[in-house]
Amino acid sequence: MKFRAKINDVGCLNHFTRVVNTITKLTKACVLRLTPDNVYFVLSGKVANGGVSMWCELLQANFFDEYQLEGVSADSNEICLEVAPENLSRALKTAQNAKCVKIKLTKKHCPCLTLAAELPSLSSVSRVVTHDIPVDVIPRRLWHDFKEPSMPDFDVSVYLPPLKTMKNVVDRMKNLSNYLVMEANLNGEMNLKIETDLVSVTTHFKNLGNPPWGDDASQVGGRGRAMEAMAHARVDIRKLQQFLNGQQVNPSKAMCNIVDRRIIHLILLHEDVSLQYFIPAVA
Repeated sequence: MKFRAKINDVGCLNHFTRVVNTITKLTKACVLRLTPDNVYFVLSGKVANGGVSMWCELLQANFFDEYQLEGVSADSNEICLEVAPENLSRALKTAQNAKCVKIKLTKKHCPCLTLAAELPSLSSVSRVVTHDIPVDVIPRRLWHDFKEPSMPDFDVSVYLPPLKTMKNVVDRMKNLSNYLVMEANLNGEMNLKIETDLVSVTTHFKNLGNPPWGDDASQVGGRGRAMEAMAHARVDIRKLQQFLNGQQVNPSKAMCNIVDRRIIHLILLHEDVSLQYFIPAVA
């Protein structure tokens, strides 16, 4: 297995850093899946057991000036590594003004992603800061756990309101309850609700719009469902807050699919990054 990549453009470096910082807010450990065309950050939580899951996909050509990969074999040309994104984020912080950053899979005392940042220097001698980030190589027999999740058969799909506005609402609601009900309908309406013995609070959003799905532009999920009928899921408010607090991707589109009483599926789309986040419902 071999992997090496290089970033020369400071804009690409800053964008990649923002993506990694977002992942850092969402999980302490994840799988970095490297393929010839894409880089993925994957958290394969068992939603059925109450865990969140995440799928973040980057088109490597939009970030890296050089990208060379030799996977485990010719027919399985990819590499899967378990990594702590916080370690990668720390290394990238030292590289913000770098002339270039090289990332390479190396073997030190253990397998590592070695990140070398060439920093500007007043003298003719370049300064290079190197970080060795320990990783675990995921054996091929476990790769099936880290494939792209299938789109759930949702009841309602709705565009999200501005994420900053939504974050402010959820931050305030967290002081009142540990759980939040998220509901939406095919009229582009969404409500965030908390209900306890002492207080009931609802924030209403209207005219959000419903994304088209599939070849038929009118297909918005929940076929045959009454337009005003709400699909809802009750979730751990901290998991939703974690998702909203971490966002540095500045998506061009932000959507939410709701499988009634089962899952909230959040999707952020940028021109060269897509992030999916699944939060299971609680009783």
